[in-house]
Amino acid sequence: MPIRTPEITVAAITETDGRFLVVEELINRRLVFNQPAGHVEPGESLVTAVIREVREETAWRFEPESLIGVYLWRSPESGVTSMRFAFSGTVDDHQAAQPLDHGIVGTHWLSAADLRGREKHLRSPLVMRCIEDYLHGRRQPLASVGHLDIETAHEIPAVTV
Repeated sequence: MPIRTPEITVAAITETDGRFLVVEELINRRLVFNQPAGHVEPGESLVTAVIREVREETAWRFEPESLIGVYLWRSPESGVTSMRFAFSGTVDDHQAAQPLDHGIVGTHWLSAADLRGREKHLRSPLVMRCIEDYLHGRRQPLASVGHLDIETAHEIPAVTV
């Protein structure tokens, strides 16, 4: 049996006036709500990936401020396992004329109650879990999310005892 590794994804949680930025997207001929989210591309850091995904899916510029959490999810429909890194932050510089990513039908600002009322239409349980964790104040500094490559691996400071 082949070893399965999880797909690495990022998601953005941003709140303005009690409402969260979400995308409505067409997945397997079904309209669902999700945070702006997507896969990390080869060679891309987690932070760079979440900034890119938000711009592509919503036309907003996302400024990450903290890591909310890391979530492992196995879809019962597809069997695909994803590891989601959810970031909180702010948005600005909306480019309304920008076309949105393939499959994105639109963007919405919805309250947590609005999202709970649409639970059957959420892409996965991760959507509400990330919102709830955000509302409960779960935050880790961005410095806790590292990105190493051959050029930066040697830059880790030595620990002295």
